[in-house]
Amino acid sequence: MTARTGADGAMPGLTTIVLSGVRARGHHGVLPSEKEAGQEFVVDVEYDVDAAAAAAADDLALTVSYADVAAEVVQRVQDGALDLVETLAARILADVVRRPFVERARVTVHKPQAPVGVPFGDVSVSLEAPGRHPVVIALGSNLGDRRAVLEDAIARLSSFVTVTGRSAWFETDPVGGVPQPDYLNAVVVGTTTLGPTHLMRRLHEIEAAAGRTREVRWGARTLDLDLVQHGHPDDPASLALLDGDLVLPHPRAHERAFVLVPWLDADPRAALATGGRTLSVRELLEGLDASAVRALEDVP
Repeated sequence: MTARTGADGAMPGLTTIVLSGVRARGHHGVLPSEKEAGQEFVVDVEYDVDAAAAAAADDLALTVSYADVAAEVVQRVQDGALDLVETLAARILADVVRRPFVERARVTVHKPQAPVGVPFGDVSVSLEAPGRHPVVIALGSNLGDRRAVLEDAIARLSSFVTVTGRSAWFETDPVGGVPQPDYLNAVVVGTTTLGPTHLMRRLHEIEAAAGRTREVRWGARTLDLDLVQHGHPDDPASLALLDGDLVLPHPRAHERAFVLVPWLDADPRAALATGGRTLSVRELLEGLDASAVRALEDVP
């Protein structure tokens, strides 16, 4: 295993982890003899991760363990009996890019004992793909031209999030006891290549560009962008991510009607991992008072 950072070797930035020569016996091939007797496959995996938080905290939980990747590769090679090496490589690649911190991966599967029929050195198949992580982002504003602020935020985040759904506008009463104007809220759902800490940094940049300050807890704000969920809610790799101020899934999303109501509007099949279970957002809303969340047709 080797790891490389950017050209200047500095963090933050993407770190490339290279896992070479993972060997396992599999039964993949077109010929019946290959499926019956099996042969050795050798797999190389290279993946880019946003390892800045992991390096700063010296915490394995904030990156992607190459030991876990290697074990998953071996399991993939040993399972089943596929005809094509291309299919095996595609399945290994899909396993790698679903991991939350992976932003791009390349997989090469070698079949050194392939029945080629002439002397040869190696046969290999290489595939590459970006990470593609489902995300849910909640937006809120209660200062200035609220709608213009939120529209601008959605336009900006669309440069690194492929938006697949967005809610209508909802006006909500403020929470936290600090006197302030009502909020305009919305939720966007989509996919991104970015890992969670990298994505959160980009969201903070958009907040800063809108003049967001963090002076009073629960206070008024020009723009609030919350990363509610990163990854699939039923994927253990996406659960219980803790990095200082970033906890995923958002620890209070399940009790916030001003998040759940617009989220359900953006995605009728929305589900949230909470309390060790995955529950539909519709089910979560059944236990909440959502009377303070009001759908608006025309927003001032």
